[in-house]
Amino acid sequence: MSVRRLALPVLGTLIVAGGLLWAVAPGAVAQMMGHGMGTGMGMMHGPHGHGPGGMGMPGLRGLDATPEESAELAVMFHHFPAIHRSVENLPDGIRTVTGSADPGVMAALTSHVVGMIARVEEGRDPQIFIQSPTLDIFFQRGDRIETIIEMTEACLVVTQTSTDPELVTALQVHAAEVSAMADRGMAAVHEMMMQRGR
Repeated sequence: MSVRRLALPVLGTLIVAGGLLWAVAPGAVAQMMGHGMGTGMGMMHGPHGHGPGGMGMPGLRGLDATPEESAELAVMFHHFPAIHRSVENLPDGIRTVTGSADPGVMAALTSHVVGMIARVEEGRDPQIFIQSPTLDIFFQRGDRIETIIEMTEACLVVTQTSTDPELVTALQVHAAEVSAMADRGMAAVHEMMMQRGR
């Protein structure tokens, strides 16, 4: 992955990490650099929590996923009504705006997005059990995706583009899948898995 351009009118900090240029608002640096795991993991023990690593949701574990990554997914699935998201399909990709007013959910969301983009860049598929096959092409051709992340305290704006038409289609399909999960949580995952015959 590479950064083609960066357009953020007000920047708190510029950080280069994992080959990407991050535009980070003041106060969001600690959230990103700490990957939000402390806050996200803490939420797992709340009224809706099921222990570390998403143990109450075994489908969130994977062949190459850490307990922290599974816990972040569990936080997002347990608190999906707190997530707001919009998607714009571009001729060569997508632009998504995703966020939450809940600091714990925002921390888990930030860590998940940062971690998954790094994994795609490195070709390291976590193979989460409920994972959509749409993701396969990302791990195979991640070097053909250009990613720009604009981070504020309230949301992540992610623009991903490619000159590979199959990747563009996959980006748009996956963005719609993520939006369905943000709208309906695990119910959307079950629907997608039934449609795929899994």
